[in-house]
Amino acid sequence: MSRDFETPGRSLAVSARGMAATSHPASTLVAIEVLQAGGNAMDAAIAACAVQCVVEPGSTGIGGDCFVLYAPRGASRIVAFNGSGRAPMGARAERLRAEGLTAIGAQSPHAVTVPGAVDAWSQLLRDHGTRELGTLLQPAIAYAREGYAVAPRVHLEWTEAAPLLGKDPNARAVFLPDGKPPGLGTIHRQPALAATLEVLARKGRDGFYFGPVAEDIVAYLRGLGGLHTLEDFATASGDYVAPISTRFRDHEVFECPPNGQGVIALLILNILSGLPHDADPLSAERLYLEIEAARLAYALRDAHLADPKLASVDTDWLLSESLAAQLRGRITDHASRAVAPLGTPEHTDTVYITVVDRDRNAVSFINSLFNQYGSGRLAPRSGVLLHNRGMSFSLEPNHPNEIAPGKRALHTIIPGMLVHDGRVQMPFGVMGGHYQAMGHAHFLSRVVDYGLDLQAAMDLPRVFPLPGTHIVEAESRIPAPTLEGLRRRGIELVRAKKPIGGSQAIWIDWEAGTLIGASDPRKDGCALGY
Repeated sequence: MSRDFETPGRSLAVSARGMAATSHPASTLVAIEVLQAGGNAMDAAIAACAVQCVVEPGSTGIGGDCFVLYAPRGASRIVAFNGSGRAPMGARAERLRAEGLTAIGAQSPHAVTVPGAVDAWSQLLRDHGTRELGTLLQPAIAYAREGYAVAPRVHLEWTEAAPLLGKDPNARAVFLPDGKPPGLGTIHRQPALAATLEVLARKGRDGFYFGPVAEDIVAYLRGLGGLHTLEDFATASGDYVAPISTRFRDHEVFECPPNGQGVIALLILNILSGLPHDADPLSAERLYLEIEAARLAYALRDAHLADPKLASVDTDWLLSESLAAQLRGRITDHASRAVAPLGTPEHTDTVYITVVDRDRNAVSFINSLFNQYGSGRLAPRSGVLLHNRGMSFSLEPNHPNEIAPGKRALHTIIPGMLVHDGRVQMPFGVMGGHYQAMGHAHFLSRVVDYGLDLQAAMDLPRVFPLPGTHIVEAESRIPAPTLEGLRRRGIELVRAKKPIGGSQAIWIDWEAGTLIGASDPRKDGCALGY
């Protein structure tokens, strides 16, 4: 489908040598500059992410986690990295229950697992990059020290998070100057974070997990009642893991394995593989099937997904055709009222980055603080804003995702990679917390089943069944006849509180030797090539 140039919208980005797509223009530009200077896709992605840790402070940071898929020279041999952090060794569910806790709150120190992002960047650069971390951090250091202009979507989320940020004196001092969020287009600086990034530039990952930065974070969290120790930071390390995949039409789709929810994206695709798709991707008939497939898959997610090193997670069963067929058979002409209780808190903020370089190394890279501005807790001397991924842990006895020493929580952030005929066709990702698994399936179906170009597929309005509820959020541009058709099928619709998710993708046209990229209009970013 070609774009109607008389209506508002974005054109696809096209180029021959290299391309990057992120949710912030400054990040995309830095990635392109790294590529033009001779760096590869991994170098560019990490430089871009570091910039976003400054200029998109509510979405990501060095106090968060990341997951990465990497395809060297576009081969179908996909490298997967799990850069999610672990709970402190003192974090025992029975201890927290004895304190009267039934869940881990958004600002609780127990929600802060040991951040995994910096270690992930270090390992990935060592094994797949061509530049030093210190070089790649320079643009982020400059933005943090000299200042950056506040972008529109960043400003919106900053304003929404003001009550949270006001609860922590350290966060309030940095993010609410003069008692309020910085205005759109004004300059904001983070000098303490700049100094910390300079430490990382000199010392690498050890500058984060040892010494003054780690001491500052641990002392701050322990002062709030946390169980973190310097040993927890000293022993932090991410892992290379075996990616998982499924067949969707004539493509193979790769995801990171649990503790992430990528397996649920694949499960939704498996269910959809056996269901019809009509001529209209926004028809009530099609959206109803996608809603019900997602509802069924998410119920299994909340019951079964956890850290496979410390819990039993049967990935083979979750990816089996027999399970997909069983779930497919449960979809009737009217919405089911049987849903599992919500097992994880709402999560909305992440950044997704994709880069393809001149050698066709392809990176699918995602970095997150979990909630908007994470825990809202900022370590006072280092300026590190801390995530709250530990909110996803369960305190239910014997639940697979029950918190335990050194355990990783269920993660919603998932990078994706599409492969065709033995070569990577498209690194892609969708932001938006819980929505990401459905978002992957929704986006791929638009591209593969309906033949939409990447930008058109991203531009279409979205729906999302909130996990554990009967409610389906719908963006305002869903056609009225579609909404009425969904209601007739028993779908309980509400207007989405904010745009659902965000996305980036790059299509590799091997025959033409070109790259085609797109970036979601729901965010501030863009795709650029050279």
